[in-house]
Amino acid sequence: MSFDPTSHLLLTPEDAEAPNRVVRLRELGLGEAPVPEFDDFARSLARVTGAPYAMVNFIDEHRQYFAGLYAPGADQAVELDPSAGTSVGRVMARDHGYCPHVIVRRKALVLEDVCDYPRFAGNPVVDEIGIRSYLGAPLIDRTGMALGTVCVVDQEPRPWGRQGLETIKSMAAELVDQIHRREHTGP
Repeated sequence: MSFDPTSHLLLTPEDAEAPNRVVRLRELGLGEAPVPEFDDFARSLARVTGAPYAMVNFIDEHRQYFAGLYAPGADQAVELDPSAGTSVGRVMARDHGYCPHVIVRRKALVLEDVCDYPRFAGNPVVDEIGIRSYLGAPLIDRTGMALGTVCVVDQEPRPWGRQGLETIKSMAAELVDQIHRREHTGP
């Protein structure tokens, strides 16, 4: 008899806060449409980390929405066609990727090579998009709620290290400040 160590580890974490998060995101006017400032933020995040993909991601009960997106070869953020194989679109199922883990954990996640972690190696983004490394941090709102994440990914293993961790956490805090300013001044 063989044992598959990943069979019980691939579940997306339960997210009891999702219904309240949806309400808060609606109050903020986020999670339903691209935000040009968040596309700019994603571009900056990609530049600072040297990663080819960067996202500002809001998560509800069923899906993830990239309100900010930057992809390789784009001098501005673009909406890519997810049916084209190795590209990322604005919407992704909740059980794809690593951001749902970040939002439930409420702390940053560094995966220099996702294949080193049985829990994460079997995620659909590995086979469908070719993701091999991930660096993400939660966006913790002034209310204490995790609204979403900022993240970068690459199709190659990346030694993000402590500097990468500090960078993603700092950039997440910067974006939370921007979200709070939007809340007070309007989009």
